[in-house]
Amino acid sequence: MEPYKLFDAEYKFVSLIWEHEPVNSTELVKLCQGELGWKKSTTYTVLRKLCERGVLQNEKTIVTALIKRGDAQRYESEALLDKAFDGSLPKFLTAFLGTRRISPTEAEQLKRIIEEATQ
Repeated sequence: MEPYKLFDAEYKFVSLIWEHEPVNSTELVKLCQGELGWKKSTTYTVLRKLCERGVLQNEKTIVTALIKRGDAQRYESEALLDKAFDGSLPKFLTAFLGTRRISPTEAEQLKRIIEEATQ
């Protein structure tokens, strides 16, 4: 399994950790109960599995992420682009925008992003 591939529930779980890290495992159980509706056993099972995969670290009951949110987002974005749009950014943008209008500010932001990526 790819190191940054996170299934939906795992991504939500890791997102809680990114928002609160470093987080005590007892506090993490409370967060997961409140935010995800998980039981203590579910939280510890997912935590153990993600630690085994090198995504998280649980050292002396303090949980931290070993991967950055941006790295996981980049992996997910590239996987979606490859899977659904044959790796074509123009195909993705065409499908994403569809009939949606963007503001002049958004258009300028996209132009800057493209210019920076081509330098």
